[in-house]
Amino acid sequence: MTSSPERAFVSAHLDDLHADLGAWLRIPSISADPAHAPDVAASAEWLADALRRTGFPTVEIWPTAGAPAVFAEWPSADAGAPVALVYGHHDVQPVDPPELWVHPPFEPTVVEGEDGPELHARGAIDDKGNVAFHLLGIRAHLAATGRDTPAVTVKLLIEGEEESGSPHFAALLQERRDRLGCDVVVVSDTGMAAPDVPSAVTAMRGLADAEITLRGPAVDLHSGSFGGAVPNPLHALAELLAKLHDEHGRVTLPGFYDKVRPLSDRERALMSRVPFDEQAWLAGPAASRATYGEAGYSTLERTGARPTAEVNGMWGGYTGPGHKTIIPAEAHAKVTFRLVSDQRPEDVGPQLRAWVEANVPDGIVAEVHTPPGGVAPCASDLDSPAMGALLSAIGQAFDTDPADVLFTREGGSGPEADLVEALGAPLLFLGAGLPTDRIHSPNERVLLSMVHRCAEAAAHLWRELAGLRRQPSGVSR
Repeated sequence: MTSSPERAFVSAHLDDLHADLGAWLRIPSISADPAHAPDVAASAEWLADALRRTGFPTVEIWPTAGAPAVFAEWPSADAGAPVALVYGHHDVQPVDPPELWVHPPFEPTVVEGEDGPELHARGAIDDKGNVAFHLLGIRAHLAATGRDTPAVTVKLLIEGEEESGSPHFAALLQERRDRLGCDVVVVSDTGMAAPDVPSAVTAMRGLADAEITLRGPAVDLHSGSFGGAVPNPLHALAELLAKLHDEHGRVTLPGFYDKVRPLSDRERALMSRVPFDEQAWLAGPAASRATYGEAGYSTLERTGARPTAEVNGMWGGYTGPGHKTIIPAEAHAKVTFRLVSDQRPEDVGPQLRAWVEANVPDGIVAEVHTPPGGVAPCASDLDSPAMGALLSAIGQAFDTDPADVLFTREGGSGPEADLVEALGAPLLFLGAGLPTDRIHSPNERVLLSMVHRCAEAAAHLWRELAGLRRQPSGVSR
């Protein structure tokens, strides 16, 4: 292991990071639950105070039609210094089911794990841990370089509705665009392949969702008097959803794959370098008995680089105790689609409607509701100078050659494409999460050593980005 001034500062101030994160995690900022709106507001206030303590001269809470976002800016004193915008979120997922938590979800608890100390709490990694390391990272950068201002202008935009689909984020970006101009966006809402596998996320999938309603008889009917004589919406729904994939695991919507950008040989080779124990994955984070998916692709390719369709829930008829012998009047299902490069969420609704209409039996009326918006997929340029700066920063923090930092893809979705569209800046991803962190599940955790290393990586990143040649419209791409 090699030493650096950045590492020395981070190591000497870990208690500051732990105290900040512990205090912030005690705020139950659940954006999906209106009862927690005051907590989401309190979370924004806490972060704003922490950023002021860190030294940011400009810190503001930006209201939206929903939950507040936090904006901060620390200008560099260097003329022509590049501008980096850090994106993250301060809201968290609900904790249900609470009885599955070993420790109370909003009482941060340190647990000794196989890879070292873990901090357990809702939001520990998604996304408060990923944001909190920047508080220490920028201090380490200043201390290591002897500067009063960062080598690059650093901005932060930390929203409060990501776990609710970021419904007001695109409007906020347009409203505040004059304050958000930057040369690179650093997304800190992701992670790495494993504790001993330094890696950089290079893409995130998009998302489109829909609700399907099938209606049959005008009212629930007696199954003895009418069963076998009129169509049953639940039967029709089960048959419909069974047709959503073919025998090769491909989505059957006509046109669904038309815009999918195929994986290049280089991309597949890069993904194959990521260590992956499929059986350990099944027994651990996947908690499943077998793999499933589109034929011809590895599990990592399926989860990060191929589009999907998933049934998230289905209901209808009677589900209470005992029996109620009916043919239900309606049946419902919620479906989501993960999208990859060049697909657009607005294309999925018409494709789904046409497919449903073509596949429902006579006597069944279908309604497909697709909310406006959705999330577009996004990707980084693997060969950009900014990516080179990130790989160098990660390599220094994890004691490895930048050429040995692996590339991974994030299967989830977020508003990163909105940032690219609104700001026109390239994306970098720096996060401390791991596949084993139980994100969105009970007993969410963060491996503290990962937060420490990413704080150091952030400190290196500001120095590395400062070396990029800046064009009139931004940094060299």
